[in-house]
Amino acid sequence: MLSEFSSTEKKTLSDHFSNTEDNVFAIITPQQVDRGALMSRYSRTDKSMRRIFLDEFLKNKNRGEEFYDRVLLEYGDDSVAELGEAQIAIEGLSNIAVKKIEDRRIGLSYLEKSSRYVTWNKKENGKYRFYRDEKIMNSKFANDYEDSCNFSFETYSNNIEPMIEYIREKYPIEKYSFKDSIDKKEKLFSKLKNESDIKSANMIYKGSTKAKALDILRGLLPSSTLTNVGITGNGRAFEYLLTILGSSELDEEQKLASKIKKELDTTIKSFVRRADDKYGKAFQKYLKDVKNKSKAIALKEIKSNPKIGTITKIVDYETEKQALDKIITSIMYEQSPSTSYQNIMQQVKKMPKSKKIKIINEFIKIRTNRRHRPSRAFENTYYTFDLCNNFGMFRDFHRHRALTLERQLLTTDHGYVLPNEIKILGLEKDFKECMNNTKKTFEKIRSKFPEQSQYVVNFAYNYPYFMKLNLREACHLIELRTIPQGHIDYRRVAQNMYNQINKVHPNLSKIMKFVDLKEYDLERFEAEKRTEEKRKKIKK
Repeated sequence: MLSEFSSTEKKTLSDHFSNTEDNVFAIITPQQVDRGALMSRYSRTDKSMRRIFLDEFLKNKNRGEEFYDRVLLEYGDDSVAELGEAQIAIEGLSNIAVKKIEDRRIGLSYLEKSSRYVTWNKKENGKYRFYRDEKIMNSKFANDYEDSCNFSFETYSNNIEPMIEYIREKYPIEKYSFKDSIDKKEKLFSKLKNESDIKSANMIYKGSTKAKALDILRGLLPSSTLTNVGITGNGRAFEYLLTILGSSELDEEQKLASKIKKELDTTIKSFVRRADDKYGKAFQKYLKDVKNKSKAIALKEIKSNPKIGTITKIVDYETEKQALDKIITSIMYEQSPSTSYQNIMQQVKKMPKSKKIKIINEFIKIRTNRRHRPSRAFENTYYTFDLCNNFGMFRDFHRHRALTLERQLLTTDHGYVLPNEIKILGLEKDFKECMNNTKKTFEKIRSKFPEQSQYVVNFAYNYPYFMKLNLREACHLIELRTIPQGHIDYRRVAQNMYNQINKVHPNLSKIMKFVDLKEYDLERFEAEKRTEEKRKKIKK
């Protein structure tokens, strides 16, 4: 077959595409803007992409930029802004700001510093690493704020080693079994003979006990604690993120918008150009207007009644009969050519309940692990949960994005969670003193700076939000968040959610086959063992 390209052209193309002959190829040209522009230009010509590159891009180094300027600015074709991607890192932002960033559900992926594997007691220039908001630090509350955050960090730091020691005393290494590399069998630690096995066992044990200790203590950290996050996303999503941050009342988030924009201008400038132009400013004003209007109506119409304690309560759902009809109709729709949804629904409604349950059971049977997610048919029924859980736990649930989640400001109004281990170790007085100190400082700052006052609130304080999710996403969330290595706080909430769904939809809930309702001593233990086995294989 005659090649489309000459040998010279092939040589040129090899720096920009993974191959020059096959009909499937990767675009490896260095500039993101050119990659996106090539794909967009591709849709408006009968030329091949590699030919477009040779004819239009090779000689004009600014071709990609020029193309986007024309398409985005002249025609406002937002979808083309999704064709370029960037990866950025943000270091030293608060846990308030990182949640605002991670509120964005579509087009961005995040990886954030863990509170489970890393201690947060490091100092920088003699100071604990927490965000110091300008408005607070230039106000009469500066000393109270600084003292309160420092006290939270000191209480956290002073108890890391005692908590690790306590966990190791309560769950001694001799109690656990590890893999013997000689006969491949699980054996108690005292039965291991191989030096390498003993070393691996100690590593597994230390990792899982440290994680347990840090899980317990993380509630002491204030939400001003500085974290790091890496973000991968497309231009359109980044542009929206910049608009959201730019409309914030928090100085930190506004500054982040400027910094992120500056760095994105070095890689995907054309994609985010409108974030702070006249259209971007108008969008920011609209977002502020929506917030202010909602606030005014809520103050006028809604009476506040803050309650102390946690909440996990299903508050909205449909009957199982309605849900079964919708899900079975959807199951059959794709495989029923030339038949309308309405026609299928009418026939399904006439089926006896026993037949409907039998159909659902067929799909339950073929799920053999939690990664075998139910089909999209199971997206046709929804559950709304009213939730109030500690902020540290919320941060884990917040990662789920295929759902609707609305949340309030972080306050001290709903009390806090006191882990049992804190009581047993005799740290209850320190813990309560820390929480009470925070509450006093929060109440002072709140009257003047309601948004900024969030920074002082500890992870242990309960945080109100609601989640509306379909059965398919509930299956994913609950099965994932009840795995043995999960944090005990979110495991219990997920287990509670499952029990409530099971109560209202006893037949449909059986699709959630891999929910783990047990409790474990060292949640990370088995996961650490698997990780160590993988390390050994890599070394080989």
